[in-house]
Amino acid sequence: MKAAQIRKYGDAGVVTIAPDAPRPSAGGGRVLVEIHAASLNPADSAIRAGYMHAMAPLQFPATLGLDIAGTIAETDPGVGWLKAGDRVYGSASVFAGATGAFAEYAAVPAGLLAMAPKKLSFTEAAALPLAGICALQAIYEALKVGKGTRILIHGGSGGIGTFAVQMAKGVGAHVAATCRGSAEGYVKKLGADEVVDFEKSSFQSLLHDYDAVLDTRGGEVYAGSFSVLKKGGSIVTFAAQPDAERAAKHQVTALPLRGEVTTSRLDRLAKLVNDGTVKVYIHGVFPLEKIRDAFIARESGKVLGKVVLSIREKA
Repeated sequence: MKAAQIRKYGDAGVVTIAPDAPRPSAGGGRVLVEIHAASLNPADSAIRAGYMHAMAPLQFPATLGLDIAGTIAETDPGVGWLKAGDRVYGSASVFAGATGAFAEYAAVPAGLLAMAPKKLSFTEAAALPLAGICALQAIYEALKVGKGTRILIHGGSGGIGTFAVQMAKGVGAHVAATCRGSAEGYVKKLGADEVVDFEKSSFQSLLHDYDAVLDTRGGEVYAGSFSVLKKGGSIVTFAAQPDAERAAKHQVTALPLRGEVTTSRLDRLAKLVNDGTVKVYIHGVFPLEKIRDAFIARESGKVLGKVVLSIREKA
């Protein structure tokens, strides 16, 4: 089978297409998924570059990729709720016991999969899993955003931000979001009440007394976000270590967050799509053979929504 692999850490140039990678098989709680589409996340770039080597070193050659959508090709007798031909989506992360998403097939633990949203194509469904679940964990689980909550979402035009803005608006929150000026119209279309162009303005000088902040940037953005919160507020971050000292100073709660794909969360995400609360926005679709171009596009900083790989013609 074809698979996008790396044999060393580096930039997009280290990714190559292996035309005859071994096809995995079902068994041991894993099912075989015939992959129709996959999508790229910031984590894929970090893994490829070796930033996660200390925590989770890869064994080369390594097949990259997390998010998938496709059909069940082979099942495991111990997984009774999935059958051949089922349309599924989820994660094929090698760090969670799967064999990688950027390939024609992946062996995937059943707990990383769910039935794909009925309304979506494989291309659209592949854009959902990690970014959608990160947003779901932040908005509903960690921050418990509800009607009237005032929330600032950093990176409103990115993968997580695209879903988080929609989810927050879906429960009646007041949403502010940061993005490049060129993405302002896009973020307003998602439902943001206020949009801050981070290239021209300081969000700290414009926004005050917010209940919650969702940080996807880290660094100075994360540090500056504490001043936006009112006492008793909360900030969650996917990109930094919680700053307990700063949190105590501002009398707020600071929490770390890491996306964790599970069947139950995927089911909840699918329901949000099927009932119209969340829509999928795709920046571009690339064939597997053009995966280097896909990485370059995703890392440009100008992506609106998600970058997707079409693995099969009918994706």
